[in-house]
Amino acid sequence: MTTPLPAVSRRRVLQAGGALTGAAVLGLAAADPAAGTPVRPAFAHGVASGDPLPTAVLLWTRVTPTPSATPGSGAGPVVPVDWEVATDDRFRQVVRRGTVRTGPDRDHTVKVDATGLTPGRTYWYRFRCQGVLSPAGRTRTAPADDAAVPRLRMAVVSCANLQAGWFGAYRSLAARTDLDLVLHLGDYLYEYAPGEYQARDVVVRPHDPPREMVTLADYRRRHAQYKADPDLQALHAVAPWVVTWDDHESANDAWSGGAENHTPGGEGEWTSRRAAAQRAYAEWMPVRYEAGGRLYRRFRCGRLASLSMLDLRTYRSEQVSSPVDPALGDPGRTITGAEQMDFLLEGLADPAVQWKLVGNPVMVAPVQFPSTLDARALQGLEALLGVDLPDQVGGLPYNVDQWDGYPAERAGVLGHLRDRGIRDTVFLTGDIHSGWAAELPSDPLTYPVTGDSLGVELVCTSVTSDNLDDIVGSPPRTTSRAVETVIKGANPHVKYLDFDSHGYSVLEVTPAHVQMDWFVLLDRTNRSSGAVWSTSWRVAAGSSRVIPAARRLS
Repeated sequence: MTTPLPAVSRRRVLQAGGALTGAAVLGLAAADPAAGTPVRPAFAHGVASGDPLPTAVLLWTRVTPTPSATPGSGAGPVVPVDWEVATDDRFRQVVRRGTVRTGPDRDHTVKVDATGLTPGRTYWYRFRCQGVLSPAGRTRTAPADDAAVPRLRMAVVSCANLQAGWFGAYRSLAARTDLDLVLHLGDYLYEYAPGEYQARDVVVRPHDPPREMVTLADYRRRHAQYKADPDLQALHAVAPWVVTWDDHESANDAWSGGAENHTPGGEGEWTSRRAAAQRAYAEWMPVRYEAGGRLYRRFRCGRLASLSMLDLRTYRSEQVSSPVDPALGDPGRTITGAEQMDFLLEGLADPAVQWKLVGNPVMVAPVQFPSTLDARALQGLEALLGVDLPDQVGGLPYNVDQWDGYPAERAGVLGHLRDRGIRDTVFLTGDIHSGWAAELPSDPLTYPVTGDSLGVELVCTSVTSDNLDDIVGSPPRTTSRAVETVIKGANPHVKYLDFDSHGYSVLEVTPAHVQMDWFVLLDRTNRSSGAVWSTSWRVAAGSSRVIPAARRLS
């Protein structure tokens, strides 16, 4: 993670491992097994890599060996799949290879931990099944733990609802050649049925299966639909991903014992549904995770940075019913669970790295409602947050589904930073369908006077999921501007806020600074829409403050 990746076109990435016919991209070339026509496997869902370590990286694909072996069907034979890793895109210098078997028990997905690699190096990889080559992917190992790394650059994305728009954000990122990795902070896919949650009541492309996903077959089919998107495939193929889930990978507002969008009577037991969601996630994502295991984990980028990825759904206490629920202050309520909290605090205190980055699915910065909001804005915020708010909202926490709903644990994290003098902590967050740059005040009440900050939070926008302007039905950058102004006025530690935009962010980490650039998609409902730079904010080393950057990243 020290130098830009070698330039490569999106077309080359998709073709380097061997051309796929148009029919094969959709599934399999037409065949009639009963008539004896040969059936050739297909790699219809692309290739991916993830969780890079200094000497290893996880490789992923899914093979369709016969026409009947469709995602979620439970049909099809067990087949061997060969894999190989090379130091060149023409695979003349293959350094690792092997064979694995896959079948209907894991939905014909393949996950390989390619080990014995060189730290901080770019590699190419591909798969082969019965003579058919997959597309080729490009990946990169992490630097050695003791390496002095001059720069880390990553994409930061979250909240990609296929029904709400096209993945132009992914296409724009796939065209870049400077990304060491892609950080996905959750809501990689959505559980809803067609017509339930999309762009201003317009279904841009309907979900499959055509119902809310509840069973293992449902979750598998939905993962397959998302992975069939060519722009998502392209981004998976150009860089390793580091991922975590939020709630929509299972169901909206999930917690340890249920979810807002789960009805036990009609949708079975929550434990069964969650197990199905987690199993499909383990099968279909390039992540070192198997169902029932531990998703939270940590990565290193030499001595420059650590990246602690959190799981804030599996272990959390149920959300309080409203911002005025007296249970809000209960110190026994948790968003992380005890073991994960120990893991987080240990990583924040690590003296071996400079920057402590946290992959954080929901916002940690405290946010209070202003004392005045017009009725339309209040209605829009209720819809955005999925809660009913009291008439008088001034001073109440903005969203009790995030760390604002678990103030005792947040106070413990901030106290840990304060008491140990930990600097250079940056939380990287998704979930909230808006862009934020905020400081983490030691005490929100005294912050306007003291300006004491213990860290910084940078929040990426949604890739496609509805924002405030979509919910209230107003033109972009009209109604929301007034809401942003009053929220920043009530929360002076919030330095930047954009409630309307869709797109992606690019984060750079150097010994001198962390900087995030926000890019805005022009029209998520237009398949060919481009993206434009919006703003940049920077955290200087040792400052725990976020300020406007003088220029965007080059």
